[in-house]
Amino acid sequence: MPEPSPSGRAAVRGVILDFYGTLVRLIEPLPPSHRPFFLRRGLTGPADAWGDRWSAGPPDGTEHAAHSTSERAYHAWELARLRRRALACGVPAAEAGPLAVEIDRAMKDVRLAPFDDVPAALAGLRARGLTVAVCSNWYWDLDRALDAVGLTGLVDVAVTSARAGARKPHPRIYRTVLERCGLRPEQALFVGDVWEVDVAGPLAQGMRAVHLWRPDRAVAGVAPALPAGAARIASLAGLSSLV
Repeated sequence: MPEPSPSGRAAVRGVILDFYGTLVRLIEPLPPSHRPFFLRRGLTGPADAWGDRWSAGPPDGTEHAAHSTSERAYHAWELARLRRRALACGVPAAEAGPLAVEIDRAMKDVRLAPFDDVPAALAGLRARGLTVAVCSNWYWDLDRALDAVGLTGLVDVAVTSARAGARKPHPRIYRTVLERCGLRPEQALFVGDVWEVDVAGPLAQGMRAVHLWRPDRAVAGVAPALPAGAARIASLAGLSSLV
């Protein structure tokens, strides 16, 4: 059994971190606009209706276990969602499928790099005997994404919403990562840059949470007031004083 902390709470045995915005960021060349995929088909109206948003995934908190039985099943669901959106924007049925394939491929063809503070912070956590996990609303290939940015050797467990069958802040994905880590909620510290999914969601499941509020953050607005069980840091270097 872990020793209690001075506050009487169970000691932290593992740190669970979000992926995009917490560990990694986009680097140039940035993803192109979706518009060329429409315009080369002469679909100006549908291009305008689609908008300039790449995000076409299910909303945060969605449970989709029925589509997460395999990579093939999940990818088919991704393409079906894109095709339905294309049809709703006025894309002809014959063009909707091929367009969905192109947009899906382009959405995932992104270049990522770790923030400068990440390698040392993760290495420091592991050196102290803590389990280090990543839990992200991401595609099926989170393990490959971690490998591509050189973080595989610094992470013990990786859980993506695509495989877990639910997106944060659905309880299912938090339960999955806790089970994979062999942790009880009170033994885990969750770290991320998005309030609802990385702070409020973990707190609701009995974990402690750290809100990462980087000076160069992508998340706009004012940082919410911290509730009990939460802390805020400007860099992952600040984790060492919290565990």
